[in-house]
Amino acid sequence: MVGVIDLKDGTAVHAVRGERERYRPVGDPLSLARRFRLEELYVADLDAIAGAGDNDAVIRALAREARIMVDAGVSEPGRAQALLELGVHRVVVGTETLADADALGRLPEAVLSVDLREGRTLSPDPRLAGLQALDAVALLHRPGLREVIVLDLARVGSGAGPDVAAIAEIHAAFPDLELLAGGGVRDAADLRALGAAGAAGALVATALHRGVKLR
Repeated sequence: MVGVIDLKDGTAVHAVRGERERYRPVGDPLSLARRFRLEELYVADLDAIAGAGDNDAVIRALAREARIMVDAGVSEPGRAQALLELGVHRVVVGTETLADADALGRLPEAVLSVDLREGRTLSPDPRLAGLQALDAVALLHRPGLREVIVLDLARVGSGAGPDVAAIAEIHAAFPDLELLAGGGVRDAADLRALGAAGAAGALVATALHRGVKLR
């Protein structure tokens, strides 16, 4: 299980269905990380993803609290290296901001995030936009790709449950990939279902905010 911290203007916010104008502050990111008490965190820098600045100072501080993977709208090696120098453990490249699918080849150590809305890939690259998750993974798969996040923004904070079928489908086609499921995890039963479908782990935010027992 990987805890999620979404950053906007230096503050942690609660994501709901990917509708970022509706995200509301939930407190200090460092306090949240300490409350989660998890070894690994997924951090989304929403300002960087939107091209409206960054939260590098907060990311540096979070990297002292846990192993963190960060999605900050990265598409070039220089920015990826800058994040690693902040102490980031892994850099996430999300399809939502990936203007050119070929750019992934210039980031060989990156974690791929297939960003979806209601099962369809979000991307400015017309080759990716609208694809089912499995098709997006197939198009972006390359030697050395080890880890893929499958994140359906429409399920985030929705209480709808995760897309277990999509994880099972991708795992069947690419059994060597380590899959992390994101969006909709409500409880320990969802985590077990994802594990049975082939997920190596899951991104969790809302259930942690609500204090749900997940272990």
